[in-house]
Amino acid sequence: MTQNNLSRRNFISTSAGVIGAAAAWPMLSMADEKPRAKVERLGIGAIGMRYQGSVITEQARKYADVVAITDVDRHVREQARASFGSTPRIFEDYQDMLARPDIDVVLIATPDHWHTKMLVDAVRAGKDVYCEKPLTLTIDEGKILRNVVGNSDRVVQVGTWQRSDHNFRLAVEMVHQGRLGKLQRVTCTTSKNPTGGPFQTMPVPEHFNWDLWQGPTPDVAYIPQRAHYTFRWWYEYSGGKMTDWGAHHIDIAQWAIQSLPVEIDGRATFPDIENGFNVAKDFAADYKYANGVELKVSDEGRDGILFEGDKGRIFVNRGGIHGAPAEELKSNPFPRESFKAYDNDNLSRPIRTGKIEAIVNHMGNFFDCVESRKQTISDIESQHRSVSTCHLGNISQRLGRPLKWDPEQEVFVGDEEANKWLKREYRAGFEIG
Repeated sequence: MTQNNLSRRNFISTSAGVIGAAAAWPMLSMADEKPRAKVERLGIGAIGMRYQGSVITEQARKYADVVAITDVDRHVREQARASFGSTPRIFEDYQDMLARPDIDVVLIATPDHWHTKMLVDAVRAGKDVYCEKPLTLTIDEGKILRNVVGNSDRVVQVGTWQRSDHNFRLAVEMVHQGRLGKLQRVTCTTSKNPTGGPFQTMPVPEHFNWDLWQGPTPDVAYIPQRAHYTFRWWYEYSGGKMTDWGAHHIDIAQWAIQSLPVEIDGRATFPDIENGFNVAKDFAADYKYANGVELKVSDEGRDGILFEGDKGRIFVNRGGIHGAPAEELKSNPFPRESFKAYDNDNLSRPIRTGKIEAIVNHMGNFFDCVESRKQTISDIESQHRSVSTCHLGNISQRLGRPLKWDPEQEVFVGDEEANKWLKREYRAGFEIG
């Protein structure tokens, strides 16, 4: 069976027994159930159809059929249906879409504050899920996801596609297999957060369900800059560059470090603009890991990740991998077959680099695992831990002081004020649990 011809019947045969198969597709009543053809492909339900949503949906439909599209903006969902053919049904509320028995795979590309609730609801509806990064809005949301997904037989991939970019993966493998000697320090650099405001409140457009867009977050007056792409620069919905890019760079760094942070020292300055972006204007964070490695995060310098060991250093970003150990690969190759950081590689997939090409392999890994029922390369536990490190930095920055972290209990040590930041209150009707 080829990856491009996944059928529901063949998929059931690879699932772990009758229970797993039954969970994969909620059954219609006997009177309504229709026989499915042997070659019938899996059905995709896509939620959130602006840029990134359309990108991942385009990659997913190589393996399955887009049967439903959800977006709270009518203009966006109608444009998406035009892009993906007239067949998909369109919905304003994702809950209505999840009830469909012909949806096997759900793609989530909404703003960050919706990721956890939608993922929980999709898994409980018996769907496999590809969810965009950052995985959570709070650390406690990751604990919820660990329990919900861990107690299911669902396959989940998080959209941290740098794990499927060959250059980033190669950097991690070089660290793990001693090409830099003993790892001592990692530096993650990204650009600064945008600033803006004050912005004017406006009437809600007729085509846009602002109440549903806000979901679990506080109900506030509509400001266009709170929605769509620029939601990233409001702490109510996201975490600024610390989570937007940190979910990529810090994830790769932590994958290489193979440990968890125990101390965090975050520093930041914040704007003071009413009805304006409220994420940090300038930010940095220093972490100490349980194994002694240091991680530094900065918004100044060359974008990318610098790994420093006692025998060399390498720098990797979306443009390539550099440094003497990388140059030595010409005379001392590092074959892909020797990679060890991920157990379920499909070596028949070609090496790819760059955003779109890496997403090709990242989505391919997801559907490989939908078929095999094995763990994805960006699984819930690793991504909960990576984005938790991002959240730790934001919490320290916003409190304005260093913090000590217990990674086993996932609490701040002797600091009740900091522990209040592990979760947020949800708006009535949008609770997660």
